[in-house]
Amino acid sequence: MVTPQIGVMLPISDPVGRGTADIAAAARHLETVGVDAVWAGDHLAFHTPIVESSIVLATAAAVTTRVRLGFGVLLLALRPPAWAAKQISSLQAVSGDRVVLGIGVGGENPAEWAAAGVPLHRRGARTDAVLSVLPELLSGAPVQIPDGERVPALLPCGGMPPLWVGGRSDDAVRRAARFGDGWLGMWADEGRLARTAERLGRLAEEAGRARPRTGLVVFVHIGDEHESRAEAESFVSGQYRIPYEKVERYAATGSVDEVAERLAGLAAAGVDEFLLFPAAVDHRRQYDLIGEVMHRLRPGGPPTPD
Repeated sequence: MVTPQIGVMLPISDPVGRGTADIAAAARHLETVGVDAVWAGDHLAFHTPIVESSIVLATAAAVTTRVRLGFGVLLLALRPPAWAAKQISSLQAVSGDRVVLGIGVGGENPAEWAAAGVPLHRRGARTDAVLSVLPELLSGAPVQIPDGERVPALLPCGGMPPLWVGGRSDDAVRRAARFGDGWLGMWADEGRLARTAERLGRLAEEAGRARPRTGLVVFVHIGDEHESRAEAESFVSGQYRIPYEKVERYAATGSVDEVAERLAGLAAAGVDEFLLFPAAVDHRRQYDLIGEVMHRLRPGGPPTPD
């Protein structure tokens, strides 16, 4: 088993009514803990207050030197293509090319698409059109978006970052095989991971590409068993407005050893990169405990920050 990369979601939302977190402090803390990447989700409007993803990652870039900066995932079609490319290129420029570009189509909140003036039913086709020319856009070349606008050269440019395509649907898997360096799943167990990996490999081979790597978003709460479940339930239900019982089997909760064992099992099933989402009020304490989990998964311990 290859040792998986460990990334952690920054505290950009407020599902339990505590107010906006100190994102800069969280990014510094996570780099000190030794994680490989910090990530930010993306919504214009959601069930909970949420800070815009490019602002979050620019903040993280300003206070860190090593960690990768991941969009997990950017709703590419929600933005005009030129502005999306400009945000990505600018973040590459100011961060020293540390961006990891996760892309998804979303759709959970139709109101945000209406507010952005983008038809909900067009988000998949719009995403594919931009992805087909995104490497050129991010290399500073003028580009014609298929069935869309002409975009002039966008400079400065940092080049195309690693591309992860998120989503559980068949279309998302096809999109990952066609465009992605990786597929980023969520709410998935070992069986679903194995089936998706097989399908990714087959579709990528048909497209003449290498099979994308496998990433997985996992909600975690490390601590006492009863406390872990209660806090995870409150956080997930507040974040997504779904009963926790529907997704509990996909979470990793309990002691450091129990969470490490759960993640090791998922890694053995093929996960190359984890995006851990602390489902807790005290995310700072969770970061330290995630560091202990990393020690279990990596006998040599997490990397030392530069």
